[in-house]
Amino acid sequence: MNPTDEQTAAADAFHAGHHLALQAGAGTGKTTTLTLLARTTKRRGRYLAYNRAIAQDARTRFPDTVQCKTAHALAYAAVGHRYTRRLNAPRRPAWQTGQALGITKPIRIGDRDISQKTLSNATLRTVAGFCHTADETITRHHVPRLRGLEDKDLHTQLAAHIVPFARKAWADLQHPDDGAVRFDHDHYLKIWALSQPKIDADFLLLDEAQDTNPVVEQIFLEQRGHAQLVMVGDSAQAIYQWRGAKDVMTGFEGTQLVLSQSFRFGPHLAQEANRWLSIAEAPIRLTGTPAVPTELGHLVRPDAVLCRTNVGAMAHVMDLLAAGYRVGLAGGGDSLRALALAARDLKEGRRTSHPELVLFPSWGELQDYAAHDPAGRDLQPLVDLVDTHGTDAILAALAHLTPEQQAEVTVSTAHKAKGREWPCVKVADDFTPPKDTDKHDDTGRPVPGPISDSEARLAYVAVTRTRRRLDLGGLSWIHEHPDGNPPAR
Repeated sequence: MNPTDEQTAAADAFHAGHHLALQAGAGTGKTTTLTLLARTTKRRGRYLAYNRAIAQDARTRFPDTVQCKTAHALAYAAVGHRYTRRLNAPRRPAWQTGQALGITKPIRIGDRDISQKTLSNATLRTVAGFCHTADETITRHHVPRLRGLEDKDLHTQLAAHIVPFARKAWADLQHPDDGAVRFDHDHYLKIWALSQPKIDADFLLLDEAQDTNPVVEQIFLEQRGHAQLVMVGDSAQAIYQWRGAKDVMTGFEGTQLVLSQSFRFGPHLAQEANRWLSIAEAPIRLTGTPAVPTELGHLVRPDAVLCRTNVGAMAHVMDLLAAGYRVGLAGGGDSLRALALAARDLKEGRRTSHPELVLFPSWGELQDYAAHDPAGRDLQPLVDLVDTHGTDAILAALAHLTPEQQAEVTVSTAHKAKGREWPCVKVADDFTPPKDTDKHDDTGRPVPGPISDSEARLAYVAVTRTRRRLDLGGLSWIHEHPDGNPPAR
């Protein structure tokens, strides 16, 4: 394949020795471009992959002069191997770990009773959150926010109790041979990051840069003094901020270039993607490939249905199973099964340890919270699903899932669909439009509210997963929204 002008420009900037941020839109051949850079130099490079599967695939595509590994693999080789005994330790309940750290009794904050188990879980989640940051010490902003304790003062009280135990847990994790806290891979990555490591390479390639954890960003940027830095990703696909990821591309000090020619789909689909790129104020607009005749229109038999939420995915799974389809669920059903089991516990009068529902003593209290508390409105679909179908029916449906390879249709959230593609895709109806404002247009109709950046990015991911045909479904409202028809750029 002959390189495009944009790929040639990236190669020229790379050979000139520039630090480079390459904005690569959906389907624009970012890995192909990186291998083009690597194959035209004899210098030694490192490719930092987002996960192990991507690293393994990259090894078959990059020349021998480039080592393809995850940040965790580099950290394990440097320091993680010292903790092998602890990595293989048996699992133990969080409350036992908490007890070993000194968490021996419940506390009360506001009108909520916080059990020893909940405190122990929150302590371990605090350590996990700290490990994803570039921070040097654990502070109160690493403490997770619990449902029912969203108020700032209540969270401050919780953090004051949790932080000392979390710091004690982190001190425990420094011992290579034994300790109370179960050691995992994020722990040695953080220990390595705090040592200010130097990666031995002439250049570094960071993939999926828009979803980089701050701890990996810190390691990568600290190599600037001795290595050429090249990051590639798509800022418009930065959809994991809620779990600590950070788009490091837009503020990167270096040459900013783009890959805008998509080889996945045609011009009609590119135009649809550009609606969302404009709303998200993304730095690129896509151009489709005319030889790829992607269509937009109704689908009776899609290859994939993409949903906004896990609960929306569960509802579609149940509908498709009832219609007799063999259904696969992207990523498996473990997270949904955990939610269903937690709901069953609450409905049967038992407390649950699920982190989303841990503070609710009963199903009725969760129903009230979802219906009346603004902070709980995102739980209303779960409540509706359980109240409509019952937990037994949900668990039975999950048990009847088919492996994706044998499925007639795959159901996925848009988050789990990122990085994937299918021939024919339908967008589910849980992508709802923003609420109307109090204003009215010239015809007297209410003016729709603005679309948030995060929702625009998620919609962009959803509409760019197809190759042949897209059923806009739950996103069709964008054609009527005032922000959905931006002027040509």
